[in-house]
Amino acid sequence: MPEEDRSWQSVLVQVVNRSHLATAEDLPGIIDDAAALVGLMAELYLADLGQRELHPVRPRGGASMSVDATVAGRAFTRSEIVVSRAEGGAPCLWSPLLDGTERLGVVRFTLPEGADPQDTVLRSRCWALSGQMAHLVLSKQLYSDLFHRVRRTRPLSVASELLWQLLPPKVFATDRVVIVAAMEPYDQVGGDGFDYAVDDGGAYVAIFDAMGHDLHAGLTTSIALAATRNARRAGADLVATAALADETITAHRPADSFSYATAFLARLDLHTGELGYLNAGHPPPVVIRGGRVVRVLDAQGTTPLGLAHLGGGKPVVLTEQLQPGDRVLFYSDGVTEARDPDGEQFGLDRLVDLTERHEAGGLPAAETLRRVVRAVLDHQDGRLQDDATLLLLEWTTTDQSALLPTL
Repeated sequence: MPEEDRSWQSVLVQVVNRSHLATAEDLPGIIDDAAALVGLMAELYLADLGQRELHPVRPRGGASMSVDATVAGRAFTRSEIVVSRAEGGAPCLWSPLLDGTERLGVVRFTLPEGADPQDTVLRSRCWALSGQMAHLVLSKQLYSDLFHRVRRTRPLSVASELLWQLLPPKVFATDRVVIVAAMEPYDQVGGDGFDYAVDDGGAYVAIFDAMGHDLHAGLTTSIALAATRNARRAGADLVATAALADETITAHRPADSFSYATAFLARLDLHTGELGYLNAGHPPPVVIRGGRVVRVLDAQGTTPLGLAHLGGGKPVVLTEQLQPGDRVLFYSDGVTEARDPDGEQFGLDRLVDLTERHEAGGLPAAETLRRVVRAVLDHQDGRLQDDATLLLLEWTTTDQSALLPTL
């Protein structure tokens, strides 16, 4: 093995071995020592929960940087490796910090003088190191507060604190499916939620919206999330999954409360493209094909979760046959019903148009939803009156590549 290969192998070995007994606070120093073996310096920046800025983990990393219109921001939004120069003239590589396809931030690698930032081997090694760093960030923040503090520009409500601990990553992809979600206001979200799981040849997705916008609404959504996961992991179908959530919300509802949650549950067969779905009082998703809406999944649904005792018919699972490349856009009513100062609603047409326009511009799916949810916030002058959640499910074998950098 060439000496250079052995050196890079030592970098990864040292990071892995020293991280076992490390806290989040120890991680930057471990990266420093390991990167120095090959003449690099590495600085870690994490995106805030609203994905508006990139914040250094250490003060020496400098000021926070906007996700928009900066070199670091381009690496983050485009999932690209971007070249720049440090103040002293040394070449730098900005690498997206991805855990799988979930965007956590960026890493700035300052290269040795004379190193070629376009060298494919060097770029692939930096990319591998940033991937290992992303895994460690995600694992360390499970039992450390440092990364949570770095990623918060505003205090979270207790309801938001609860929900963010329960939600899966906002981006996930395999060779057959892409799932992306966005939720605002990230610091005050109360009753919205989403969930997904991909295995056994299928992709399960769900979106929830509990009545209200407070801690009690967050508790109702948390119950719905826990109950549907519990049923799904026991092998239940969509009808039984919805039934357990309904029963659990009803059984634990305070005597003086009328709490419930709307929900849309779906399962996509990743081999055939058949989408089975059940609507529990939620706004119907749309199927987008070739840049236009070809179907609204608006068949009559059942009552919201927690209200089945009021009647409304037996839940029915319907099906829709997707074609390769089709996208299903799920949303809560806080998106389409967001009103500007003149009272004009954001609306479904505008939502679909913006989604398609950003997608056509070559943006990764995660960046498309980030920009769409920003448009919803701007429409309401940054002060949403209700939670706004988007979830995009795409049956594809090609668009996954846009979520990872080209070396």
